[in-house]
Amino acid sequence: MSENCNHDCSSCGENCSSRTQEKTSFLEPLHPASSVKKVIGIVSGKGGVGKSLVTSMMAVAMNRKNNRTAILDADITGPSIPKAFGLDDEMVGTTSDGALMMPVKTMNGIQVMSANLLLDHATDPVIWRGPVIAGAVKQFWSETLWKDIDYMFVDMPPGTGDVPLTVFQSLPVDGIIIVASPQELVSMIVAKAVNMAKKMDIPILGVVENMSYLVCPDCGKKISVFGESHIDEVAAEQGVKVLAKLPIDPKVAELVDAGKIEYLQENWLDDAVKAVEEI
Repeated sequence: MSENCNHDCSSCGENCSSRTQEKTSFLEPLHPASSVKKVIGIVSGKGGVGKSLVTSMMAVAMNRKNNRTAILDADITGPSIPKAFGLDDEMVGTTSDGALMMPVKTMNGIQVMSANLLLDHATDPVIWRGPVIAGAVKQFWSETLWKDIDYMFVDMPPGTGDVPLTVFQSLPVDGIIIVASPQELVSMIVAKAVNMAKKMDIPILGVVENMSYLVCPDCGKKISVFGESHIDEVAAEQGVKVLAKLPIDPKVAELVDAGKIEYLQENWLDDAVKAVEEI
């Protein structure tokens, strides 16, 4: 370091140790007993578009392909993953020494960690400030025994606030899937999610449009309930792929409400599954 150093590397041409040191990593280490190979974030710029549904369906699809699959429910104040899998009455346990939390397993073996699995009652509210919520997400990652996971899906809260930032900085995210709906503001919402991912150097696997259409049960015609989709133009504008267009289907709601999402047999997300496998 020069005697006249002003500590502003941007205005300096010297090749000193202070200039060449690596950037600080905020990644939270996994516990040595845990193993997670790939981490996929499911994100959106706004709420109510179906992130939890897409997260659940992706985990089920990858699990059916004989992958060890997990879901980290990072939507701490609005967790809905346990409901979709019928885990409302389940509680997170701990290892024999009490050092780590044990995720709850679904009917077909998907490992799930969610705030609702820590509460006495599923309807109890989580009234925490942002830093506490972000800390809980890091604990779910580093203080849970994740056993031999091939693919972990992280159900993110909407927007670009504390928790999405924490996930992007603290977890080794290999890619994200952006979930959107067909309304007019989709362009802005997708752009926000894309731009955040780019700023954080997170690969974008593509976009899934939920509630894209309704199939008439009588004539089979596709009805655009929320207006004509513009997702193809929006995706092209942002340079990302459209991975799927999910219909409005009453049987999906019925299965989720009954906690039986693992019974859903559809190939709507085949391209999204392929994108994850190609990481």
